[in-house]
Amino acid sequence: MNPERNNHSRQIVMPLFVCLSVCVLISLAWRFIPNPLIMIVIGLVPLAVLIVLRQPFFFVLLFVIFSFFRIHEVFPQIYNFKIPLLLSMASLGALLWHVGLTRKVDIYWRSELTVISVFFTLVVVGVLLASNRPVAIEYFKGIYWKIIIMTFAIAWLSRSEKDFALASKLITFFGMLVGLVAISNQINAIGLVEGTRVTIGRDIGSVLGDPNDLALVLMFPVAFAASLIMTANVGHGAKLLGGVSVLILFFAIIATQSRGGLLGMMAIFAVYGYRRMHSKILFITIAVIAACALFVFAGISDRASGGAAEAGIDASAMGRLYAWEAAFGMAVHNPFSGVGINNFYSNYYYYSPHWDGLNHAVHSTWFGVLAETGFVGLLVFIITMTQLIKTAMRSLNRIEQNISEVNPAVHVAAQAVFAGLVGTIVSATFLTQGFTWPIYILAALVVAIAQWCDNNLPQTLTVK
Repeated sequence: MNPERNNHSRQIVMPLFVCLSVCVLISLAWRFIPNPLIMIVIGLVPLAVLIVLRQPFFFVLLFVIFSFFRIHEVFPQIYNFKIPLLLSMASLGALLWHVGLTRKVDIYWRSELTVISVFFTLVVVGVLLASNRPVAIEYFKGIYWKIIIMTFAIAWLSRSEKDFALASKLITFFGMLVGLVAISNQINAIGLVEGTRVTIGRDIGSVLGDPNDLALVLMFPVAFAASLIMTANVGHGAKLLGGVSVLILFFAIIATQSRGGLLGMMAIFAVYGYRRMHSKILFITIAVIAACALFVFAGISDRASGGAAEAGIDASAMGRLYAWEAAFGMAVHNPFSGVGINNFYSNYYYYSPHWDGLNHAVHSTWFGVLAETGFVGLLVFIITMTQLIKTAMRSLNRIEQNISEVNPAVHVAAQAVFAGLVGTIVSATFLTQGFTWPIYILAALVVAIAQWCDNNLPQTLTVK
């Protein structure tokens, strides 16, 4: 068939198909909602579809941001608009369109995706073998399957400098918004836990109603905000966004009084400091002094749990030790599959050496993965994190050794994902994030940046 005639036929058929579809939709909708506004809404559908198909990465990124930052819960005024659902439909539709039909999205594979996929497979097997299968299936259907799909979507759709710039700025901006709400809640004593620890949306049952989970959410954009400040030639607007965001996020994380959040934030700052300070002795001295000052300034010693008023090992620390012992027991009993995703809480009673009448969270990424995927899952998870760190470091070194040829947006993203991974690993001792968004967003960006480096930079790399 003549390619020109085939293309001409498509140009005629597609508009006719769209017009016919709109007419059918209007006719069907009018039977149930006889309102003239329905004609306007449905008439705008083709335009909305066109925008989604032209900007697939933007809508995938928005969906991830709304799902991770819980923007609809931070600002409950928009909760009933079902924005995450609409964004999920738009992003998945665009991804299927470009992967299955237009073939505009380049599907590639790397060793990092292999180990991530192995871990995903272990989690799925764990769901089928979970001790409380309905709980595991509910979490998988509600959250984790989206994480799996969007990990690959971000990795494959992050193709250009504009994509990396957009990701860095949007993550920083929405993180700043969450930080502002946290500070406002602190000032107005809204939703405080133990009288001092800030939360968001506690009254509506939001995930951010736990100060440790809020600290995790706030910690994630710190790496991107700091990278905007530290990277040259990103523009005054980007540096201003980064500077304002760092200050807001810093005080918001302090307001949570989360040990894991503070450790993660300190680790992120330490990465930037270590890479820029020639005297490592001076760096260590400043880091120790800053850590002590931050601990005092954050007021952790004034916490009702884990504060200075508790003699010996405080109740918060003992609670974690009991939880970690329970996690080890779950893995010993289920070494190959664990108790199943999101099943630690419901199994705490059966494995804890100390029962105080309440089930508890594990409050550790490592022990959480151990309990819910077994020893095999923890081993694969550690291998995954190790490979991601190596890949992120290698990509960052390649970018900096060819800095004159690299768009600053790529450098911003490369620094942010490396620092973010380090902060995640450090904070993992106290924060449960093995099956939540941050690790997988960073993993996808690590893969995307590595692929960009392979496509755009020389293969040779001088070891520093």
